[in-house]
Amino acid sequence: MIRYLIACSVWIFAVVLAAEINAAAALRTSGGSDLTTVVYPNGAHIQVELADTDEKRARGLMFREQLANDRGMLFIFNEPGQWSFWMKNTKVPLDILWLDHKKKIVDLAENVPGCVGDPCLQYLPTHDASYVLEVPAGSVKRQKLAKGMQLTFDLPKNEKRQ
Repeated sequence: MIRYLIACSVWIFAVVLAAEINAAAALRTSGGSDLTTVVYPNGAHIQVELADTDEKRARGLMFREQLANDRGMLFIFNEPGQWSFWMKNTKVPLDILWLDHKKKIVDLAENVPGCVGDPCLQYLPTHDASYVLEVPAGSVKRQKLAKGMQLTFDLPKNEKRQ
């Protein structure tokens, strides 16, 4: 009977530990951020983390080992600007899309490599943007995206832009 109780206790501990490990991995993968859906002009959907604070914008997609083709990060700014981006400590190549307040693509950079040593290049748009979307390298070509195209996404109520 004691062996049975010990075996059950070990099994319960293993199940609880596995659940905690899975939850921690999911939090690391999502960055602990809220997600929203971005819809491309062709109807394809991706899930993006929201970078809506200075801390989240500064960290971006740093230190990620991978980024699935249907994932990305949407940077939200309080006012339009020519927001520059660099790839410091970013391990995966990305496509960067700058969007105006109407969610139209105003500029883009394709296949931007990661950077692990200084100095890292900075990528600057030619037009003001209210949002910046980082997606896996090759997404622009795969989805046939171009300047002037309209993307669609909804922001949480506390993130709505006028």
